[in-house]
Amino acid sequence: MLALLFVAGLFLSARAWLSAHPQHDPRAPLDLRQPDGWTTAAKFARIKEDVAECRAVLERSDVAHAVLPPAGEPPCLQADRVQLAQASLAPTSPPVTCPVAAAMTRWRTATVEPAAEALLGSALARIEHVGAFSCRRLYGREDGAFSEHATGNAIDIAAFVLSDGRRISVLQDWYGDDEEARFLRAVRDGACRVFATVLSPDYNAAHADHFHFDQSGRWRRVCR
Repeated sequence: MLALLFVAGLFLSARAWLSAHPQHDPRAPLDLRQPDGWTTAAKFARIKEDVAECRAVLERSDVAHAVLPPAGEPPCLQADRVQLAQASLAPTSPPVTCPVAAAMTRWRTATVEPAAEALLGSALARIEHVGAFSCRRLYGREDGAFSEHATGNAIDIAAFVLSDGRRISVLQDWYGDDEEARFLRAVRDGACRVFATVLSPDYNAAHADHFHFDQSGRWRRVCR
């Protein structure tokens, strides 16, 4: 009897703890404002295949966005199009898939903004990208698989501009051990926690001037 009471007490304590720490609870819905938990990666993986739940995550997390109608035709059909309203993206906030929008939001608030303050001593002003949608095959080849950009399921990031006017670019600041290089590595590593694929200058020469982020595959994870 005492053993049963002990087990019941542990169960109730565990439920209470999970209720207070939903980022660790596999049953709790994903909220982009919560800190990382044991189940965060699995929750991000699930929304990559569930557009309705992904859009519910944006709503639940109070992310300002617009859901746009589908555009294009196969193999470059953009069936899922979301445009973030307050993403600090320049020159404009491009339409992307919902999973990319969710990951961009989490990456900016949980990684980029804190890293800018901690490593560079300034707030983030904007993130410069060089495109999301592009109806093309991988590396612009004439044949072979289509890029994740062909459906807007990817975005390329080139630079970060701070409130003090400094511009940190992947092309100019990746190599070295100064604060700018450490910042770029920190934001690359943070992106690996929410995107399926993260490619940087460490991957190949084609990515010397930008980070490539995409949400291909449910459990696929590439961080280079």
